[in-house]
Amino acid sequence: MRHRWLCLVLCGLWLSIGDGFAVAAPTDSDATAGEFSVDTGVFMAPDEVTPQQIPDLREVQRKADQEYVAAQVNLGLAYANGRGVVKDEHKAATWFKSAADQGDARAQTFLGVMYMNGRGVVKDEHKAMEWYQKAADQGDARAQTFLGAMYMDGRGVAKDEPTALAWYQKAADQGEAHAQVNLGLAYANGRGVAKDERKAMAWFQKTADQGYAAAQALLGAMYMEGRGVVKNERTALSWFQKAADQGYAAAQTLLGAMYMEGRGVGKDERTALSWFQKAADQGYAAAQALLGAMYMDGRGVAKDECTALLWFQNAAAQGYAAAQDNLGRMYVGGNCVAKDERTALAWFQKAVDQRYAAAQNNLGRMYVDGNCVAKDGHTAAEWFQKAADQGYAAAQDNLGRMYKDGRGVAKDEHKAMEWFQKAADRGYAAAQSNLGRMYMDGRGVAKDERKGMEWFQKAADRGYAAAQAFLGAMYMDGRGVTKDDRKAMEWFQKAADRGYAAAQFNLGRMYVDGHGVLQDDRTAMEWFQKAAAQGNAQAQAALGRMYVNGRGVPQNDRTAVEWYQKAADQGEAFAQVNLGWMYEQGRGVPQNDRMAMEWYQKAADQRYADAQVKLGWMYEQGRGVPQNDRTAAEWYRKSANQGVAGAQSNLGAMYLNGRGVAKDERVAAEWYQKAADQGYARAQFNLGMLYEQGHGVIKDERVAAEWFQKAADQGNAQAQVNLGAMYLNGRGVTKDECMAVAWWQKAADQGDAQAQFKLGVMYESGRCMAKNERAAREWWQKAADQGVADAQSNLGGMYMEGRGVAKDERMAVEWFRKAADQGEVHAQAHLGWMYLNGRGVVKDDRMVVVWFQKAADQGEAHAQTILGMMYATGRGVAKDERTAREWWQKAADQGNADAQNNLGLMYENGRGVPQDKRKAMEWYQKAADQGHAGAQTKLGQMQRDQK
Repeated sequence: MRHRWLCLVLCGLWLSIGDGFAVAAPTDSDATAGEFSVDTGVFMAPDEVTPQQIPDLREVQRKADQEYVAAQVNLGLAYANGRGVVKDEHKAATWFKSAADQGDARAQTFLGVMYMNGRGVVKDEHKAMEWYQKAADQGDARAQTFLGAMYMDGRGVAKDEPTALAWYQKAADQGEAHAQVNLGLAYANGRGVAKDERKAMAWFQKTADQGYAAAQALLGAMYMEGRGVVKNERTALSWFQKAADQGYAAAQTLLGAMYMEGRGVGKDERTALSWFQKAADQGYAAAQALLGAMYMDGRGVAKDECTALLWFQNAAAQGYAAAQDNLGRMYVGGNCVAKDERTALAWFQKAVDQRYAAAQNNLGRMYVDGNCVAKDGHTAAEWFQKAADQGYAAAQDNLGRMYKDGRGVAKDEHKAMEWFQKAADRGYAAAQSNLGRMYMDGRGVAKDERKGMEWFQKAADRGYAAAQAFLGAMYMDGRGVTKDDRKAMEWFQKAADRGYAAAQFNLGRMYVDGHGVLQDDRTAMEWFQKAAAQGNAQAQAALGRMYVNGRGVPQNDRTAVEWYQKAADQGEAFAQVNLGWMYEQGRGVPQNDRMAMEWYQKAADQRYADAQVKLGWMYEQGRGVPQNDRTAAEWYRKSANQGVAGAQSNLGAMYLNGRGVAKDERVAAEWYQKAADQGYARAQFNLGMLYEQGHGVIKDERVAAEWFQKAADQGNAQAQVNLGAMYLNGRGVTKDECMAVAWWQKAADQGDAQAQFKLGVMYESGRCMAKNERAAREWWQKAADQGVADAQSNLGGMYMEGRGVAKDERMAVEWFRKAADQGEVHAQAHLGWMYLNGRGVVKDDRMVVVWFQKAADQGEAHAQTILGMMYATGRGVAKDERTAREWWQKAADQGNADAQNNLGLMYENGRGVPQDKRKAMEWYQKAADQGHAGAQTKLGQMQRDQK
C-alpha cells in the first residue's frame, strides 16, 4: 500500500525512541502512532566524563581510595567504559556502590542502571528502582527520567502512569531532554494524562530546539502526520534532516523513507538508499530491513537478492519483525537461499511472536497452502483474523476470501463483504477488486454492476493488474458500462504490460478477433506466448488452436498438441477437448480413440458441455469404448441441458430413433426445436423433416419449408436439396422449378451427391434451362463417383445410348454393375438386358437370369416378364412353365402388356395352367387394350372361333 515503508518506520519511532535506543518492530505497516517505552538497558555515560578529564587515573585511584566521592564516580565510569583501564563492569559497580552509599546522586543513578541491566551485578529491577529513587529524591534529573520509565512500564514496581508522569515532569522542568521527550510522548499517546498533541508538540519543540536528535525526529513525525500541528511534509523533512545530520539512525531512516516515497521532497531512491545505508551501518534494524528491501526490489541500486538477504539477516538477528518476515518470504521463494519452507516457517514464527501482522498473514497463507504444515483452513483463518484485527489490509482481504469460499470458517458472504470493505477502505487494491466482484455478482450484497465498476476502477487506478483486467472484461462484455472494445483494449494493455497473464491472454483474443484493434494474428501470438510462458492455461490452449489453424504461425499439428497438452495437464477443459479431438483425428499424434476418450472424459467431468457432447458421440459410435446408446444419451442430455445445440440435436435424433431412450417423436421434436432456435442448421433441417412428414408434430409443409430455408441459408446441403424438392413440386412454397435448380446448384457446388444427381436430371430434361446432355452427364458423373446408384444407372444409360458422351457399351456395363450391386433395380434390369443381347459383355443366359431375378424380386415388371420368358423357354435356368406363369402373373398384375399376352397364351393352350379360353380372352383383352398387336390378333381369332 502507499507509503508502506514510511508508515513502518514512523510507527517504530513512536514505539521507542531515545539517544541510541533501537526502534522497535511495528505491528503493521499501516499502524497509527504507537506508544513510547524507554530502554534502560543502554548505559549512558555523562558527557562531562571523558578521557581528557581523567588525565591521570593513578591520581583518581588514589583519591577514590581516600573516599573522595567524585573520584569514585569517575573511576567507576572509567571501568564501565574501558577508558584508561581494562573494562571491568564488576569494578565499576563496586566504585559506584561506594559513592552511592555516600549519597552521591550520579553514582546512585549509574548503579541503578547497572542493576537494571545486570552489568557488573546480578540483574535486579527492584534494587535498580531503589537506587533510582534515592537519586531522584535528591533531584537528579536522569534518575527521575529513569524512575518515570520504570513506573510507566511497571518494571521493579507496580505500573503507575500518573506517577511516571510526575517524575518525567520533575526532570523535564530541569531541562532533561529525555524526560521532555518522554513527557511529550505521554501527551501524544495519552498515557497517564489526557491526550494533548499540542502539549506534546510544545515539549518536542523545546527539546528539539536544544538540538536533541530524538526530539527533532519526533517533531518531524508530528509534522509528517499532522498531529498537534498542520500537516507539513517539507517541515517534517527539515526536522528529520537535522536529526539525521547528527547521525541519529531513526531520523536517517525516516529521511530515507521520505526520499523513497517522494514526500516533502522529489522522489530519489538513490538518496534514500544512502540514508538507509548510514543508519544500517550503525546497526539500526529498521534501516537494515529497508536496505534489504531496496536491494530485493532493485530500487536505487541494482537488484541483488543476496545482499538483500544479508541485510534482512542483520535486522532479523536484532529481533526486528519486519526483517524476520522478509527472511521467511525469501526462504519460501528460494531467493538467494535454497527454498526451505521449514526455515521460512521458523522466521514467520519469530515475527508472529512479536504480533507482527504481516507475518501472521504469511503464516495464515502457509496453512492455506499446506507449506511445511498440514493444510488447515481453520488455523489459517485464525492467523488472518489476528492480523486483520490489527488493521492489516492484506489479512483483511484474505479473511474476506476465506468467508467468501467457506474455507476454515462457515461460508458467510456478508462477513466476506465486511472484511473486503475494511481493506478496500484502507486503499488495498486487491480488496477493492474483490469488493468489485462481490457487487458484480451480487454476493453478500445486492447486485450492483455500477458499484462493482467503481471499485474495479479504484483498484485499477492504483495499478492493480487484476482489476485492470476485470475492467477490460467489463468493457468487452458491456457489464456495468456501455460495451466498448477500445476501452477494453486499453485496460487489457495496462494489465498486460504489468505482466498479468490473464490480460495478456485477453489481449491476444482481441487481436485474433479484431475487436477494438486491427485484426493481427502475429501480435495475438506474441501476447498468447507471453501469457503461456507464465503458465496461463487459456493462453496455452489458444496457442494450440493457432498452430492447428496456422494463424500467425506456420500450421503445425505436433506443436499444437504440445500446447494443448500443457494446458490440459492444468485441467483446462477447452484444451482437454481439443487434445481429445487431436487423438480422435490422429493429428499431431498417432490416432488413438482410447486416449481421445480419456481427455473428453476429463473435460466432461468438469461439466464442460462441448466435451460431454463429444463423449456422447464416442459412446454412440463405440469409439474408444464399447458402443452404448444409453450412456451416449446420458452425456448428450448433460450437454443439452447446458444449452449446447449440437447435443440437443443429437438427443433429438436418439429420441426419434429410440436409441438409448424410449422412442418419442414428440420429445425428439422438442429437442430439435431447442437446437434449431439457436440457429443450429442440422437441427433446423431435421425439424423441417419432422414437419414435412408429420412426425412428432402436426404435418405442415409450409413450416417444413421455413426450417429448410433457415438451414439452407446457412449452407446446409441436405436442407438445400430438400428445399429444392419443395420448390420443384410446389410443396409448402409456390412451385418454382428455377428456384429448385438454384438450391440444388448450391448443394451440388458443395459436393452433395443427391443435388448433383438432381441437377443432372434437370439438365437432361431441359427443365428451367436449356437441355444439355453433356452437362447432365458431368453432374451424374460427380454423383456416380460418390456412389449414388441412380446416377450410376443413368450414366450407364448414357454410355449405352451415346447420349452426352461417346457410346461405350463396356462403360455402360461397368456403371450398370456399380448401381446394380447397390440394388438399383433399373440398373439390374439393364444389366440383365446387356447379358441377354451380348451388349458390352458376352451373352450369358445364366447371368441374364441372375440380374433379372434381382430386379424382379424388387417388383420390376419388365424384369419379371423377361424372367418368366427365361423359365418358359429354359434359358439359363431349368424350364419351368409354372414358375414362368408366376412371374408373368406378377408383371401382368402391374399392367405389363407382354406378360398379359403371355398369360393369355398359357391359358389358351393350357401350358403351366389348366386350359381356360375365357381367362385367355381376359388377359388378351387387357394386353390388346394397351395396343399389344399380338394380343389383338389372338383376341380376334378367338372371337371368330366362338362365332
